Amino acid sequence: MIKSFSRFGTQIILLILLSTSMLMAQPERWQQRVNYKMDVKVDAMANQFSGKQRLEYWNNSPDTLKVLYYHLYWNAFQPGSMMDQRSIEMGKKLIRGRADWDARVQDRISKLTPSEIGYQNIHNLKVNGITQKTTLFETILKVDLSKPILPKTKATIELDFEAQVPVQVRRSGRNNAEGVTFSMAQWYPKLCEYDYQGWHPTPYVAREFYGIWGDYEVNITIDKKYVIGGTGYLQNPQEIGHGYEKFSSVPFKESSDKLITWKFKAPNVHDFVWAADPNYIHNSVAVRKGLVLHSFYKIDTASLTKQFNNMYAKPKTTENLTAYNNKAANNLASFISKYKQEWDSVLSVAAKALPFIEKTFGEYPYKQYSFIQGGDGGMEYPMATLLKGAGNGVVLHEWMHTWYQMILATNESLYPWMDEGFTSYAESRVNNWLNGDVDSFPHKSSFDSYIMLSKSELNEPLTTHSDHYSSNTAYSINSYSKGEVFLEQLGYIVGASTRDSILMDYYNTWKFKHPNVIDFIRIAEKRSELQLDWYKDFYVNTNKTIDYGIDSLWDEGGKMKIRLRNVGTMPMPVDLELTFRDGSKEQVYIPQYLMFGSKENENPSLKRTVGEPWKWTHPTYTIEVDHKLFDLKRIEIDPLQRTADIERKNNMLELKW
Repeated sequence: MIKSFSRFGTQIILLILLSTSMLMAQPERWQQRVNYKMDVKVDAMANQFSGKQRLEYWNNSPDTLKVLYYHLYWNAFQPGSMMDQRSIEMGKKLIRGRADWDARVQDRISKLTPSEIGYQNIHNLKVNGITQKTTLFETILKVDLSKPILPKTKATIELDFEAQVPVQVRRSGRNNAEGVTFSMAQWYPKLCEYDYQGWHPTPYVAREFYGIWGDYEVNITIDKKYVIGGTGYLQNPQEIGHGYEKFSSVPFKESSDKLITWKFKAPNVHDFVWAADPNYIHNSVAVRKGLVLHSFYKIDTASLTKQFNNMYAKPKTTENLTAYNNKAANNLASFISKYKQEWDSVLSVAAKALPFIEKTFGEYPYKQYSFIQGGDGGMEYPMATLLKGAGNGVVLHEWMHTWYQMILATNESLYPWMDEGFTSYAESRVNNWLNGDVDSFPHKSSFDSYIMLSKSELNEPLTTHSDHYSSNTAYSINSYSKGEVFLEQLGYIVGASTRDSILMDYYNTWKFKHPNVIDFIRIAEKRSELQLDWYKDFYVNTNKTIDYGIDSLWDEGGKMKIRLRNVGTMPMPVDLELTFRDGSKEQVYIPQYLMFGSKENENPSLKRTVGEPWKWTHPTYTIEVDHKLFDLKRIEIDPLQRTADIERKNNMLELKW
């Protein structure tokens, strides 16, 4: 009996110790890992290239993988593709009298000729030396593994690939609107991401990407007249020249060969972009120890003239044509000069903004960044962006994507608003800082757009997959504007300074990982010491909207009573500002019950009365203030308008005594 009990007790103790050990040893969320080695040879005259890819893939998951998936993005640029058909169908919808398709795509893909389409073909795909069966699903290649990849093991994947660079339609391609020869985004066979939610073989229908963290070694052989800018660190500047000479301790020696090989390495990134043109102007500046900024642009007179002519239409009659031509010539020269000045100022603007950016959003971790002319507007990539034009707006937006996507790397397809919206928020703050903080509320346009969408039949929740929105209008406003509002409104809930600390905590905790909205909310809760899951649930998961109003005022027992009403469907805490006839002001703060706490007083110079928490189940709320009603001149809910209240008219009452 005693012996049996001893054995049983020992088993219990061992079980407890084992369970405790397992809990203490719980790792951070696992991530797959890749190392890409690619050798590419470009036939610039034919707009084609071929290459070899060797990929080391670490299956750090607890799962046995029986299949792999690859992205072959350029197969979207063929008539009849999903991207083509989706764009055409969206164009059939009229919103405010305009076709709802992407103006850059429209029906252009359907009109591409065989020499203009894009394609990516894979041959001889082997895993650990064994040829594998593959099935093509347009922009996704499925690989049925002859032998599964076991958990916590590494596989080596080798393949040959060939591609034709499409005429530039969306993001990548050749001969963009500003005359850049090659904008090489989404150009290589890219392994799909596998994470705790499983595989993400997202077809290239319209937008957004998701990739695996890894190291890239990319060798690009091309006609030596081309200048290349892109992701990564150039390993052989002494052989390349083209503005890189000053970054090499070895003297530049021009090759006598017609082709030269550019050798790049990029550590710990999840994509690789490059662009090439014979006439790139390459500028660079060291902005702090360990960081060099580059810019690559060209002045293509033909394309700039076309842009200018599209902006300024010629007169319909010939009477003043000579005068118009003289004026147009002068304006064209000014237009081109201004364009060049914008590009020449990119690096100085970035250098000026960098200290504020790093102080507010986190330190940039790489040794270089490149602003590259190319593409169809602006698109972010690791260590680089492709830009059409170089105005401060697009430059700052794409650069801030470095923080809110290239380093934090959320799944853009599932959380486009954490990519575009957070970036738009950061862009607004950086641009406002550069302008001397002239705008006390630089997010107003995003609030206006989101409120407009909230009142329309186009509204969809933020949980909508980026490719699955019923309208491009809803996608754009939700991803950019509603995402920006999310962060500014969070500052209203927890306090602006606390929100800024949350952003820094979020960056430092989740950089080089793949955070989602729950990860962000947990960071916010830890820093603010408030419960915020309700904010996520109402704002992200639903279309519910905010509308608080002033219901009534009266005197009772020598004090003023104020009754507010929640007319909307989403609860919020309430900041109430009282202005009295003698010019003095006071605050009334009403916490939201679901917060289980209160924010700090953001304006200690004003007296603040804190009410009991407002339970979201109760449509009205009454608070007592130690003043008489006759003393009051004005009362306003959220005077700084930091909430997306869809009806401002009931937020303020001015008393005409």
